[in-house]
Amino acid sequence: MRLQHLVKTFALALVATISGAITSAAEPQRPDIVLFLSDDHTWRDSSVYGSPDIKTPNMERLATAGMTFDNAFVASPSCAPSRAAMLTGLYPARNGAEPNHARPRLDIKKLPAYFQELGYQVVAFGKVGHYRQTKDYGFDIARHFDYHEDVAIPEAIKWLRNRQSDKPLCLIVGTNWPHVPWPEDPENVDASQLEIPPHHVATPESRQWRARYVSAIHNMDIELGKVMDTAFEVLGDDIFFMHTSDHGAQWPFGKWNLYEDGIHTPMIVSWPGHIEPGKRTSAMVSWIDILPTLVDVAGGEPTSDIDGRSFLPVLTGQRVAHRDMIFTTHSGDGDRNVYPMRSVRMPDGWKYIRNVNPEFLYENHITQNRPNCGYWASWILQAKTNNMAKSKVDRYQIRPADELYHCATDSYELRNLAGNADHDERQLQLESRLNEWIEQTGDELKLYGNPTLHKTIEPLP
Repeated sequence: MRLQHLVKTFALALVATISGAITSAAEPQRPDIVLFLSDDHTWRDSSVYGSPDIKTPNMERLATAGMTFDNAFVASPSCAPSRAAMLTGLYPARNGAEPNHARPRLDIKKLPAYFQELGYQVVAFGKVGHYRQTKDYGFDIARHFDYHEDVAIPEAIKWLRNRQSDKPLCLIVGTNWPHVPWPEDPENVDASQLEIPPHHVATPESRQWRARYVSAIHNMDIELGKVMDTAFEVLGDDIFFMHTSDHGAQWPFGKWNLYEDGIHTPMIVSWPGHIEPGKRTSAMVSWIDILPTLVDVAGGEPTSDIDGRSFLPVLTGQRVAHRDMIFTTHSGDGDRNVYPMRSVRMPDGWKYIRNVNPEFLYENHITQNRPNCGYWASWILQAKTNNMAKSKVDRYQIRPADELYHCATDSYELRNLAGNADHDERQLQLESRLNEWIEQTGDELKLYGNPTLHKTIEPLP
């Protein structure tokens, strides 16, 4: 009897071992995923992307550990449309969130649902969707998403340290930095040493406000480091960690614009054992590609009915290119910014922008001299006596129907080549490709809000 019992016990143990192996094979280990979003951070304003005077040591640490994208772009340069595109994998015209503050349609499947189906706990801390919209996306947990609710990052860290679930984790943490309001007292930033970008007007006020913006970037970078350190300490090494920003900063030619300072965005990704450290890539990727990439990383199948495509093969070194065109769109931000525009950008740096209603005056929170943009009045004042300042102000507010730039040699887009006979054929090709995309996405070029016409502009005192 004893021998029979031993044989039976051994057999049961063997069956359990084999069953466990089969289960393990059927259900592969899924990595934890952490996505850190910064808010209103122009890509070139960091040491990782060549800034001589804005140090971002934690971005540098992440870049050393993984891959830096030199050609990552958002789908739209304002908060709600950009984040909705990332969380749905769809262009704004297809998900319904076109102007700022708009929501994607309720019937659209969103990022949390994909990961819940894969067995993940899906959590958001801070500004992930557009503030309070975050809770509508279906996260298992969504906290501290109000305007500049800056406790979000320490609360995310505290939650992670005390997490109880055994499920794999998809955690998205959104800082409010460097979104305005910028710190009033920019610690450890010497305004006199900062470079003023060539498309800005170099006034003392510009320098003071730029110091505040740089201080806000430092805040973001510190929070990135804290989240990164905690994630690897708590979760271990099998973490897919991404840092990127929803669009450029609230400076002229940045946020709410399809210029490089509006749509070009930082993106750095690490995944120990899967992504070779210290790499840079010129592959063009869009924020609509983030969702299918993360699903691919988690072992799921990205659906074919979204606009985004996984760039995991670029991360793992299997491919060096991804998209052959980047399309971007902007509609407006309430009555403060009614100016629909569309663009197409190529890997060689050529970009065409269509201003749908060039008869409109380009306005936004900056030009209306709100407290968060106190330098704009100094630009207007200098423009009265300085032709170079006047040309920058006029170029910002009064735009032609067509703009054509070669961003590879003209990074700040100072030379509009539209209408230049030497580039007529190129312009026609880009216009045609943009028209095809507008038709394919069902973009009706809708007008949202009440525009201001050129003749109604009231000069500042």
